[in-house]
Amino acid sequence: MSETDAQQREDHVPQQARSGMGRLVWQQLPYAVALLLAIAGVAYTNVSHQPLIGYWEFLALAIGVVCVITKWPEIEGREGQIRLIWTQALHWIAVLITMNIILVSGVQQLLPTPATGLVLLTLLALGTFLAGISLLSLQIAFLGLAMGAAVPAISWLKQSIFFFLLGAVLLIGLAISFWLHRDGGPPRAPTETKHQAEA
Repeated sequence: MSETDAQQREDHVPQQARSGMGRLVWQQLPYAVALLLAIAGVAYTNVSHQPLIGYWEFLALAIGVVCVITKWPEIEGREGQIRLIWTQALHWIAVLITMNIILVSGVQQLLPTPATGLVLLTLLALGTFLAGISLLSLQIAFLGLAMGAAVPAISWLKQSIFFFLLGAVLLIGLAISFWLHRDGGPPRAPTETKHQAEA
């Protein structure tokens, strides 16, 4: 086998790994965006001391749409697709009604504003987890668990600035790991590549 064939094979494998990694990131993107939006909503509520009523309703609807879109290719037949739409619509309408019960002025007066955001996130997490269970979707169920786990984590962080710093550190760490994985790891020393070429 010539050196050019070996080099082409070595170049071909990282490209396949990169395309596989890109596909994986693209598939998981809706779940990561939903989680980040939920945590950002709670953080904003804690900073501004105003509940984001429309924001939570939009987020519940967006997660409902993600549930339908991710499960749609697996459903065969028009009856199954209509059943998927109706069951998810009823599920998320129930979640929205429960959220609005919490936001009724009489109930909301019993809760401080930061607690309202955490309660709404808890309801959203529960709705997402139950949707994942009913759809037999591990990603959606995990998204609900991650949202639920964010509730005590946020309540433990008394200062919002620490929450944003932790988020920034997480994003920087993810960016560095993707960058290193994309480049094929840390650069090798020139002597190692020279010995490999001779072998």
